Amino acid sequence: MTSRVTLVSPTIGPSLRQARFDDDGSIDAEQAARARAAAGSLPRAVHVVVSPSVRCRETAVALGLRGEDAPGLAALDVGRWRGLTLDEVAAAEPEAVARWLTDPDAAPHGGESVKDVCTRVGNWLDAAAETDGRTLAMVEPEVVRAAVVHALGMPTGAFWRLDVPPLTATELSGRTGRWNLRLGHPLDTPDAPTDR
Repeated sequence: MTSRVTLVSPTIGPSLRQARFDDDGSIDAEQAARARAAAGSLPRAVHVVVSPSVRCRETAVALGLRGEDAPGLAALDVGRWRGLTLDEVAAAEPEAVARWLTDPDAAPHGGESVKDVCTRVGNWLDAAAETDGRTLAMVEPEVVRAAVVHALGMPTGAFWRLDVPPLTATELSGRTGRWNLRLGHPLDTPDAPTDR
C-alpha cells in the first residue's frame, strides 16, 4: 500500500517576524487573507489533522480545512525560552543556545530536544503510512523538518539545515522504510509563483 502525506506549513505569525520562540499567538489579518487566497489549492485528503498551535489552527480555518487535533504533531517544546527572542536567549545563555543548535540530544531550555521531536514525529509518520489514501497535516515548520529527517533516514543533526517556508506543502509518498519526497512547493496564491 502506498501512502501519501502532505505536510502544510502555516502562515507567518508575529513571533516568526520578530525571531521569537513561538508564544502561540494568532495570525494577523494579512496572513489570514493570504491563506484564504490559497484555499482550494491543496489536494483532497481522506484524513486531515492539525497541530494544536493557534497559528496552525487559524491557518487551517483560513484554508477551509477541517481536521482533528494531532497532539503528536505539536511544535518543538522550547521550555523556558518560549516567547523570548533568539537574541535575548543568546545574550543570556550563549553556551546553551550553541549546544542546542549543534547537539540533537540537548534540551537546555527544559523542553524537548531535536532528537525527541524527530522521534515523536517519526512515530506519527510511521503510523500514517498505514493510512489508506492521502493524509493532509497542517503543522509547524519544525514538524515538517522532523518528518523529512525521519522519512529520508537523515542524521538528526540535519534538522537545522532544512528550511520550510510559510504556506508551502511538502509531500511524502511511499511507505514506512521507503518514502519519496517532493520538497515544499508554495500553495497557489495570487502572489506566489507555482511550478504546477
